[in-house]
Amino acid sequence: MAIEAVRKMADNLKAEVGKVVVGQEDAVEILLVALLSEGHVLMEGVPGTAKTLLAQTFSSALSLDFGRIQFTPDLMPGDVIGTNLFDFGSNSFSLVKGPIFTQFLLADEINRTPPKTQASLLQAMQEREVTIDGKTHSLGDAFMVVATQNPIEQQGTYPLPEAQLDRFLFKHVLTYPSRDQERDVVRRHGARTAMPSVKEHGVRPVGDLDALRAARGVVAGITLSDDMTDYIVDVIRATREHPALAFGASPRAATNLSAAARAYAVLQGRDYVIPDDVKALANPLLRHRVVLSASAEIEGTGEDQVIDQILQQIPVPR
Repeated sequence: MAIEAVRKMADNLKAEVGKVVVGQEDAVEILLVALLSEGHVLMEGVPGTAKTLLAQTFSSALSLDFGRIQFTPDLMPGDVIGTNLFDFGSNSFSLVKGPIFTQFLLADEINRTPPKTQASLLQAMQEREVTIDGKTHSLGDAFMVVATQNPIEQQGTYPLPEAQLDRFLFKHVLTYPSRDQERDVVRRHGARTAMPSVKEHGVRPVGDLDALRAARGVVAGITLSDDMTDYIVDVIRATREHPALAFGASPRAATNLSAAARAYAVLQGRDYVIPDDVKALANPLLRHRVVLSASAEIEGTGEDQVIDQILQQIPVPR
């Protein structure tokens, strides 16, 4: 598969998603980059901004098996990964797989479940496998998690620990649509209160697992020059030295940024990475990996502001 073929598949996917979801082009782009670089995405947005619908439509357009877990305070790890149950008929234990055994997993309202259950996703997200009663089960190389969380509801929620956040390639913040987009939403979906159906809008698959693997192979072959490697490392290291940040990004952020920049370059039709690729992805990739200092929080400084300052300070390769 060539770069143009990957771009064509991406453009077709955007068109299919657009049949159902109005706007949110940035979110679709983030999902595409994450998919091509084997990453996971945390989407934050108020209710009604099409987080669930976007995930369903995206997976449908790629013929990926879709699974959904509605996280609640009483959800247990076994409810996520599954468990071995004793079968009295065969006098043996048999595995009852949890909903995590899928290709595209929507972890809805992930911050509504306790840390113990949130942690059940850690191994799956990092290694694409789970361990049940000492036995490891593969989830496949297509496994991807898209988690959602509501930023305005605090009661009964459990903020994700830093170790869990670091497993997400991106944190994307969904915003309200523009007035014209909202009018389009009402025109398309205002005839009933139920969530729009992906099938009734005629969403067609634009690729399959083999095409995805081929596209990832193209991304892996993209050139990252020594100058660009230095630039990425300098950006990440600067987060550990900025006075507005109590904690900066880990080395995992540097490797993740290099992989994501390769995927972004392919979507732009290039076989090499440029600084603009890094700048385009720096905020969604870093905003959940840095911790503001107490003084910065008091002053009302946000993570994105600090990241923008760092990008302005680091010399750009020529």
